[in-house]
Amino acid sequence: MPRLVLKDFRPVYVVGVGLHPYQRSSDLSFVTLGLTAVRSALLDAGVDWPQVESAYVGTTRLGMAVARPMLRHLGVTGIPMTQVENASASSASAFRLAVQEVAAGFAELSLAAGVDKVGTGVRAESLTGLEPPDRGLTFPASRYALLAEEYLAGSGATARDLARVAVKNHRNGSMNPFAQRQKERTLDEVLADEPIAGSLTRLQCCPVGEGASAVIVGSGEAIDRLGIARERCVQVLASAQGSERLYGTKSFDAELTRVTTADALAQARLTPSAVDVVELHDAFSIEELQYVEAMGLCPPTEAAGRLADGEFDIGGRVAVSPSGGLIAMGHPIGPTGTGQVAETVRQLRGEAGLRQQPNARIGLTHLVGVGAVCLVHVLAAPGSGDD
Repeated sequence: MPRLVLKDFRPVYVVGVGLHPYQRSSDLSFVTLGLTAVRSALLDAGVDWPQVESAYVGTTRLGMAVARPMLRHLGVTGIPMTQVENASASSASAFRLAVQEVAAGFAELSLAAGVDKVGTGVRAESLTGLEPPDRGLTFPASRYALLAEEYLAGSGATARDLARVAVKNHRNGSMNPFAQRQKERTLDEVLADEPIAGSLTRLQCCPVGEGASAVIVGSGEAIDRLGIARERCVQVLASAQGSERLYGTKSFDAELTRVTTADALAQARLTPSAVDVVELHDAFSIEELQYVEAMGLCPPTEAAGRLADGEFDIGGRVAVSPSGGLIAMGHPIGPTGTGQVAETVRQLRGEAGLRQQPNARIGLTHLVGVGAVCLVHVLAAPGSGDD
């Protein structure tokens, strides 16, 4: 039997989005963070909480059963609630589950949200009873620093080219009121900042703080019945998810990105050239260069040159991480995936303000999670889908 994809079911739309600003650790409870985002999404959609029929909440550092103590303050309506943990891709996975539920007709409106506070989440890999191959000596920044050195050597790019990723994304984040880092940085500032590993300085690495994001997805029937404004409803064209295989390369997450993005674009019947806005997993600056090539947004080894030419700027050929990306927007982990969706929806509605990519019609969101897993979603501006 052929594999079913989103287009085999009824159309699904993002009807509301909301965020709590990403920030350093604070005394705010996760309940306050999460409710701020969810209430904003409800207001944005113009719907009431009792009309939401299911909820998926992505989180990584808060322990068990996060959804109920948070969402009960909106009203105890008896809806199914599911907590989702998938590392950096947690709320991206929650979004995929909510989309699938609405597409299949099990719900008319579903909430996908993410919330996290700074904490000491335990990676299950450390509990397997097996000694890791690196004996626990490698941490994420050192791995990506090694990948950066390999990429620079093979592409002819330089450390200055690598730092330009951070310059662009800090500039974008300076225009985003929800970003953890809202200060524009020069190339010299990025290069001269505190070294973390290899060519990577602190300003080229994402801050891990706290925050929340929420997205409400709905069917066309719900939009009509509840009087939701169709001109603000963004269609979800594709949802793809995969996990790593043996690729014969050190950069398995780039190869996983290549495969998963190709799957998502094939589902949407689009080519990479159709994409106007991309929110990708740039926890470290090298990732943006690797992933835009893996996604087919430019040929191999050409990302640094295209970046320097402004192709990935807001107003360029394709805006990459107009939110500021993980580097400037921040990476609170649980909320990051639905936060990417919220930014992309605003772009496709034309509501992104100073960050607006002109004439944005197609958006793509991408996250890699430890393990490794990868999720890619393709969204279309109101009136651009094939509903």
